[in-house]
Amino acid sequence: MKHVRWGIIGCGNVTEVKSGPGFQKAQGSELVAVMRRDAAAARDYAARHAVPRWYSDADQLLQDPEVDAVYVATPPGSHMEYALKIAAAGKPAYIEKPMARSYAECQRMVEAFASRKLPLFVAYYRRALPRFVKARDLVQGGAVGTLTGVLYRCCEPRHREPANPLPWRLIAEQSGGGIFMDLGSHTLDIIDYIVGPLQEVTGIAANVASSYDVEDVVAMSFRTPCGAAGSATWNFASDYRADEIEFIGTDGRLALSTFAEEPVRLHRGQSLETFDIRHPPHVQQPLIQTIVDQLLGRGTCPSTGESAARTARVMDIVLAGYYGGRNDAWWTRPDSWPGRRRR
Repeated sequence: MKHVRWGIIGCGNVTEVKSGPGFQKAQGSELVAVMRRDAAAARDYAARHAVPRWYSDADQLLQDPEVDAVYVATPPGSHMEYALKIAAAGKPAYIEKPMARSYAECQRMVEAFASRKLPLFVAYYRRALPRFVKARDLVQGGAVGTLTGVLYRCCEPRHREPANPLPWRLIAEQSGGGIFMDLGSHTLDIIDYIVGPLQEVTGIAANVASSYDVEDVVAMSFRTPCGAAGSATWNFASDYRADEIEFIGTDGRLALSTFAEEPVRLHRGQSLETFDIRHPPHVQQPLIQTIVDQLLGRGTCPSTGESAARTARVMDIVLAGYYGGRNDAWWTRPDSWPGRRRR
């Protein structure tokens, strides 16, 4: 294989700028087909992005002999279904994040690809963005001394906003939970990327102020592989916005935002050093390049099914109490959720 020919299942908003053009601009990569159930929308996307072929049936795209690998950009509720079909078709897959609705679904996906010796990648694209690579290098290189703590705080007034334009994020059957599943997964994956798999995870979730059924506040604690203590909170019913990760050590602390275009800040004593590293126009392109490089035998992708499943496991632990367990189809039994507000 001299280049990778991609097909996309679910050419929605995320594929317009964040990801889609990355398949066309990465070296050794080509976007040859897209699929959307709405045939008119699929045709329109293909025309606007100069994609040779479009489909309204995923099976037809998977049967296309000129599609080497498949990117799934649908809501999480359909990720496992499509992933298992892609594995059965014998093709590598790149799945949007969160990887699935639960750790159990992620495990099935990982096993399906492993049994066929096929690679499985997940779109935790911050692992390849230069800003987060720099943060990882600083922490792992000892810039803060011995790591002793990790803190994260996210606050957003989402309770004041309508469910649109992404209503699936508030529908457990499609998202696997609330906004925490969509946004919280990014931060948890970044912490995993920088310090390693989280251990001794505990957490709680609640719905305090919102009119929807899923959680709007989450709090958790954990330990890192080196023994540092960590805590994180997400409050989607706040009156202000906050988004900051801190890696605290014996000689300093490193602060950065998961979502905002802000510099990485290294504090040591009274000194402050900043690293203003801007994101590329298509934020998934660097990760897509690592995937293409791995498929062509010239590199390794840092975001795999295994690493993404770890984040799913952490979220399951934190949310289990709210939903009364996460090992079944809990989205079908909302009346039994212990955390659901009774109205």
